[in-house]
Amino acid sequence: MPFYNVGAYIGDCLDSIARQTFADFEAILVDDGSPDESAVIAKEFCERDPRFRVVQQENAGLGPARNTGVEHATGEYITFVDSDDLVTRHGFGLLIRSLDRTGSDFAGGNARRFNNSYGVRPSWLHGQAFTADRQATHISETPQLVLDRMVWNKVYRRSFWDENSYRFPAIRYEDYPITLKAHLDAVTVDTIAAPVYFWRERESGDSITQQKFQFANMRDRVFSAGLVLDEVEHALPVIRHRVHAHFRQIDLHAILSAFGTVPAEEEQHLVELSTELLDRLDPAVLRTSPRLAQLQFEALRARDIELLRMVALDPATAQEHLQIDKTDLTLATSVREVTWIDGELVVKGTAEIRHLQSKPSTLRIDLVVGGRHHRLPVRRYAATDLRGEDSLVGFEVRVSRELLAKCPAGPSQFDVRMRVGGVRRRDLLRGQKAGSPGWPPGAWIDGTSWIQPGPGKEGALAVRRLSDPCRLTSVEQTPDALVLHGRSAFDEPSLFVSRPLSGGEEELPLEVSGRDFTARLPIRPILEEINPDDPFSQRTTRAFRMRGPEGREQVLLWTAGDRLVSHAEGGRAVMLTRSTGGYVNLHESPVRMTATAAVAAGNMLVVRGPDWGAAEFGWRRYLPDSDDHVDVACRRTVSDDGWAAVVEMAELGPADWILFATAPDGTAHAVQCEPFLSSRLPLVISHGEYTLTVRPLAGTLHLEVE
Repeated sequence: MPFYNVGAYIGDCLDSIARQTFADFEAILVDDGSPDESAVIAKEFCERDPRFRVVQQENAGLGPARNTGVEHATGEYITFVDSDDLVTRHGFGLLIRSLDRTGSDFAGGNARRFNNSYGVRPSWLHGQAFTADRQATHISETPQLVLDRMVWNKVYRRSFWDENSYRFPAIRYEDYPITLKAHLDAVTVDTIAAPVYFWRERESGDSITQQKFQFANMRDRVFSAGLVLDEVEHALPVIRHRVHAHFRQIDLHAILSAFGTVPAEEEQHLVELSTELLDRLDPAVLRTSPRLAQLQFEALRARDIELLRMVALDPATAQEHLQIDKTDLTLATSVREVTWIDGELVVKGTAEIRHLQSKPSTLRIDLVVGGRHHRLPVRRYAATDLRGEDSLVGFEVRVSRELLAKCPAGPSQFDVRMRVGGVRRRDLLRGQKAGSPGWPPGAWIDGTSWIQPGPGKEGALAVRRLSDPCRLTSVEQTPDALVLHGRSAFDEPSLFVSRPLSGGEEELPLEVSGRDFTARLPIRPILEEINPDDPFSQRTTRAFRMRGPEGREQVLLWTAGDRLVSHAEGGRAVMLTRSTGGYVNLHESPVRMTATAAVAAGNMLVVRGPDWGAAEFGWRRYLPDSDDHVDVACRRTVSDDGWAAVVEMAELGPADWILFATAPDGTAHAVQCEPFLSSRLPLVISHGEYTLTVRPLAGTLHLEVE
């Protein structure tokens, strides 16, 4: 683990390594000439834990520092950690156990991104590459592994590393040349879908991957790309093509976007740099690029800096100057709200054919049940389209209880057909936005049928009918336990509690009367087991599963009302609530103020939650590319129902605001958005000339003012 100028982060990183369930490791901490207090923190940690030791060198950069660490390491396996990131407590163990089973050369796992403003969310790149557990695969069999650019979410056999004499180059973006070559050199590799690594995204934007518009950073990025392109020049066509397409989509796009930010004196240098990468990419890949990207390529070859600048600063306006052809006229949909009104499922969203939003159109939406189309009544209204203008793109559909009763357990999806003149387009309804579309509420439509909306085929919105599911019906809270009442779908049920991320399960004793059951879940043992699965939020999530005597098994559905049940004690909290799919989850974590309601009251925006201790509240917006921020304080009140944070809406100007809670010791955390509140959002408020939208993002509460 190299470190340089990470005094604010290195302690948390070291703690996450020390908590590993796989305890037989040595941690080589390479001080790359760090000028801040990082070395002091590292040395103090080493004094407390002999598995950690510091190696010092003059500042040489991340790549050479990693090489130094490898030279000092003596283990059978080797892995890398960046000093501002975190590792999950089970990560090393999962990867090493996989290697012991398969004999593969290395194993890699999924990753999460995180920061204080947006909480924890999936890493897009790793979500593409680590979609499933795969044993003894290879990049030739799993070509999406070309997107696996980072070195740190893996454990390598030291013998494999030494056999291939890997050494990181002394540049930024030093990972990709090594990781891709390792994928090509390996006989087999293992992939794990569970997250093993948490990748920090700093609010200040001062990590290497966030400094993408600095010229020196872009120069190293192009040099790194050249090393990778050299490596795949004679690789299998599918691998070569995907690497070239990836560089066009990500790296070349990022560099061309810099024409909107670089100083004028660097623009000519940027032309040369961009051209260097463009000339390396396969013409067949470039020809299939979006037409706006092809306009940039033409401008680059013509050295038309003015056009490059215009596209970078205002791509929407530049798009209007293109000659539109049939391929540009695609159907775009979104889901903005999912709710229940008078026993009917109500879905609101938008549908538009790109570039034709202002034209008269017809819209048909069907619910497809068992292959049969059922036309839904559609109410259309004006809403903001993709151009940022108001046009007739909004829609509302209602699905009756009678139609929902025909749905099977498998997904029934929404088929969208739109016509503008002679242009007809068709697709599934997709594009779920934050709030109720991501946390859709379910409901009973009769005594035994529960309807649960959620993602279906290709992530499109779907509904499922669950017939007499295993379910939680109510919860009692005693001083030392949560008492769960529910009903099983089968006789002689057993109830098991598991930790999906780290594995393992335990059976809860049940009192059973027919198919009705009662289970007592003691709180104190959960609070005392401080070994979280999420190294950032310090949260552990447990899921509930029922089993019958003949191997029948169901996840326990939440039907116990629309609010969490919580208990806080000794600085930690237990929350029983629902998952995104509507199933029962138990979260245990340090106390983090959690919002359970958000309402507009006259000129005031009021957010409420359970009172778990003293805290001051304020809406925060970060300054661009900075850890600096502006806070607007809330008035805090406390009642038997909990705390309320009240602010005048006029004080919140156009920006993306995050609600923060600050403890008496000065530590601040983004307020969590409780799942049942998420299922009732977004809350849209018109106030004067502005529109305020309260919505959840990655589990925290945000307010967009525009």
